[in-house]
Amino acid sequence: MADFVNVSKVDDGTRLLRWFLRQFPAMPQREFYKLCRGGQIRVNSKRVRGNEILVAGDAVRIPPTVSGYAQEKVKKTESGVVFSLADLEDLRKCIIHNDSDVVVFNKPAGLAVQGGTGIRKSVDKMAAALFPYDKIALVHRLDRETSGVLVVAKNQRAAQNLAAQFQNKSAHKEYLALLNGEVSPKHGVIDNFVLKGQVFDAPKRLNNGTGPRPQRAVTEYSVLSCAAGCVSWVRFSPKTGRTHQLRLHSAFSLNAPIVGDALYGGRQGLDGPLGTMLKTNNLFLFAYKLTFQHPTTGRMITIRAQVPEFMVPVMRFLEFKLP
Repeated sequence: MADFVNVSKVDDGTRLLRWFLRQFPAMPQREFYKLCRGGQIRVNSKRVRGNEILVAGDAVRIPPTVSGYAQEKVKKTESGVVFSLADLEDLRKCIIHNDSDVVVFNKPAGLAVQGGTGIRKSVDKMAAALFPYDKIALVHRLDRETSGVLVVAKNQRAAQNLAAQFQNKSAHKEYLALLNGEVSPKHGVIDNFVLKGQVFDAPKRLNNGTGPRPQRAVTEYSVLSCAAGCVSWVRFSPKTGRTHQLRLHSAFSLNAPIVGDALYGGRQGLDGPLGTMLKTNNLFLFAYKLTFQHPTTGRMITIRAQVPEFMVPVMRFLEFKLP
């Protein structure tokens, strides 16, 4: 007997063929079209040709004869990396926007954005497994420890367009962070230079003038709330994209490292109930909002992500307003 599967929100706007082959990747396309012509595959009880655009909530008829083409327990990418279906489903649940050009994830803390030596799971490789008929390309990065909005291109044209937006700073990013300390003044712009975990006031050369020059790093910040001079809830808007820029600016320019940042001292000086709550390996830095121009429509899009679960009880304890 045939099954009916409802299209999820993350698959809204996907063509029937692409959606179907994600569910049954071993199925030849000719078999798919044959089933469509025979009325075996239907959407909302209507006959289809295979190129229809699906809408969230659509009921797709799955004929019993296709069960042999179902996904296996693991999925191997072109690079040979193997992911469990549970891994891929976890990442699929992180999708907060998806269309034919881009997919946007609310990346969890601890998941690497880009694969490499010793990294088994990464967004780029797993996204390629989730969307095997697209050309997945990274256009910006988040630290492994940082959670929040991450946009990924699904074709070369979109990748070039989005990469240019991040390079020329027309894409606007906002972060939220919990800092260990009181920040003064309450808002301002940090403009200095960073290199390899250090902050400099001027772009001097290192190693007696023979080493690399630090790169300029500019961050606009605003304190949203603070609690008894102990911790500060801060919004960051980076104008440049240097490695660990916000973590360095927090620790060395604002003298208030991000909570949970073991690398730059974010676990020191907290005790009592709050200290107990913050005994975590998670970094309290969250890429909250991203605004960019859609590479095809030209429309400005603002994507917001939900605050990660590990932050919620702390924010409520401090009575800080969640976005």
